[in-house]
Amino acid sequence: MQPSAVNQFTVRSPNVTYTNDHIESRYKYSTTLVEDNVVIPQEQSVLFRTDRRVPKTGLMLVGWGGNNGTTVTAGIIANKLKLSWNTKEGVRNADYFGSITQASTVQIGLDREGNPVYTGFKNILPMVEPNDLVLGGWDISGMNLADAMRRAKVLDYDLQTQLVSHMEGLVPLPAIFDQNFIAANQQSRVDNILTGSKKSQVEKIREDIRNFKAANQLDKVIILWTANTERYTEVIPGVHDTAENLLRAIDEGHSELAPSALYAVASVLESCSYINGSPQNTFVPGLIELAVQRKVFLGGDDFKSGQTKMKSVLVDFLVSAGIKPVSIVSYNHLGNNDGMNLSAPEQFRSKEISKSNVVDDMVASNHLLYAPNEHPDHVVVIKYVPYVGDSKRAMDEYTSEIFLGGKSTIVMHNTCEDSLLASPIIIDLALICELCERIEVSSADETSFESFHPVLSMLSYLLKAPLVPSGAPVVNALAAQRQCMVNVFRACVGLAPESHMALEHRVPSMMRGALAKEKVVGTKRVSPVSTVDADENDAANKRAKTH
Repeated sequence: MQPSAVNQFTVRSPNVTYTNDHIESRYKYSTTLVEDNVVIPQEQSVLFRTDRRVPKTGLMLVGWGGNNGTTVTAGIIANKLKLSWNTKEGVRNADYFGSITQASTVQIGLDREGNPVYTGFKNILPMVEPNDLVLGGWDISGMNLADAMRRAKVLDYDLQTQLVSHMEGLVPLPAIFDQNFIAANQQSRVDNILTGSKKSQVEKIREDIRNFKAANQLDKVIILWTANTERYTEVIPGVHDTAENLLRAIDEGHSELAPSALYAVASVLESCSYINGSPQNTFVPGLIELAVQRKVFLGGDDFKSGQTKMKSVLVDFLVSAGIKPVSIVSYNHLGNNDGMNLSAPEQFRSKEISKSNVVDDMVASNHLLYAPNEHPDHVVVIKYVPYVGDSKRAMDEYTSEIFLGGKSTIVMHNTCEDSLLASPIIIDLALICELCERIEVSSADETSFESFHPVLSMLSYLLKAPLVPSGAPVVNALAAQRQCMVNVFRACVGLAPESHMALEHRVPSMMRGALAKEKVVGTKRVSPVSTVDADENDAANKRAKTH
């Protein structure tokens, strides 16, 4: 078998229509209802409509001057300028490795010989190019991004020297700061903060967003928190429980309002999607209610880049294989500013919660292994070791019960270049969130359309503690999270979900091409099944254009 690749493609189907502005796909969504011991297949007609017009998009980062913010900025500039630099291993060229949208592929079908055909993830639907993102943001440190890049010590020296002239003119806007929510050891960085009441701070952030959008002639702006982990907010009735109470608490300057929540409120009021890249509970009930009222996307929580991503793969594998994990012990040490902030107990507790819940849905899926409310022992430890800098070390031990009382132990060591793993995820979050803003769904009369729920659970693949709509199940299994995105985007262009049944390679009468010529059933050679001539569908898509 010889896989092949395509870039731009057009779907030729009577159920898919292309216009200059939209792609419309009439789709049969299949589910299965279980009532007692009866399993009932169900099918629902859905019309997807995707706006093909890719907007000029800005990305404003809270914590722009931190390790992640400077690395995202440096990476986009390096790719835009096609930079190369010397390392001790040789010359490296700018790339987007680690980005699901830019560096991963999706199988879109088979050629006439039965070979798989792949395309880039970014080619399924029209998507913003990362090089076209306009960057800005806020930081409690007023250091320009060139000096902040040097301080971060993430990038190779030769690359830094080429980027300095492009980054020294980039200076973060003054940020909201509340010492009550981050570790005391961050005080030395604080020289660029907003003063005044919480209400005036929210209004200033809203003004910053409007000015950034106007100055850069942007169609839309996405706001993303990549600043320090905050302690958990104490959710107080009458303060955080409803949108009305939350806005009143801001007006009254209530002390238990985290900076991240103030940014989120400002973003929602400006109709800008907001993504929380840290583990704190930014999205209190009142904030979610406000987003639902205004139909603005929220995504969270906490970037999933290293140890947790591996855990969501390994535990899914073990439980799916009928092996019972009974003890999971995870240890980390890192030396960047994130590690320093997490060395404070309250900030560590936020991270511990987001890391600890990642296996819950996989454990709950297998009642043959686990009794109700039974869970593996799960311990997470994080230590601050300044010497290792941004090169985080993660060590995990998985102990499982196997056949007839046996034990199996897997020990894993993972060295994670923290910001180099997180930065492509930040880009992916912005690009996928923006794309979801252009997708509408009609599940009834095909005349009234709606967007996805404002709690954008589609982003779960990229986040440790996925935020989902109230009552919806939380999915942490990594493969399922990725397949969700792929299959929804496939549906938007009229393609069936990836089933991996591959009957064309398993059932002799369905085989085609080179495979069919080699297969004999009994004494009779089976001919390949003819492929329906796709030209029959041309009339349905006279205006079809490659997207």
